[in-house]
Amino acid sequence: MTADAQFVTGFADQAVVLPVAGSVALALLLLGWRQAARAWVVCVGATLLVTLLLKLMAMACGLGASLGLLSPSGHTAGAACVYGGAIGLLPRRRMAGTLAAGLAASCAAIVIGMTRLWLGVHTLADVCVGGAAGACGAAALRAWAGERPAALPVWRCAAAALAAMLLFHGRQLDAEPRLRWAAARIWPLSLCTAAGK
Repeated sequence: MTADAQFVTGFADQAVVLPVAGSVALALLLLGWRQAARAWVVCVGATLLVTLLLKLMAMACGLGASLGLLSPSGHTAGAACVYGGAIGLLPRRRMAGTLAAGLAASCAAIVIGMTRLWLGVHTLADVCVGGAAGACGAAALRAWAGERPAALPVWRCAAAALAAMLLFHGRQLDAEPRLRWAAARIWPLSLCTAAGK
């Protein structure tokens, strides 16, 4: 079962999510849906940045430790935002797309969150915070993207995302040790670490 969880969680590693996000952004730009491309870059980038900052603050300052929040799940946030956001772009109408993005992001967060729990690398609070950040990012992305042009061949975006997923699956960034190192040494986060000693 651990091998299955590792296989599934591999689709949400930043080494996979980042190339998928880049390929979808490029496809949207080349297809001419510029508003969606802007929304994609800003919302995916903001979601990953917020998750990173929460991770650093939790690691350095113990933010939320009493609630079991040790390190918000970047896997869960990235999967919810990127995969949920991509599915949300499929419906033509904004409202239907926002609903689809929210549902898909929630499903991605649950699946990836469960694998992170099964593997013992995150707490329930970690995956809930990551999932919430990702779902908010996906819904905001689709709401900002606007109506999809009728003639836009969305299958090309889907093909770009699928190709990147398959090409990069199995790769890992192993960012957690580097983030722990940074949390202890980057000012002002290092002040929390020093105060805790």
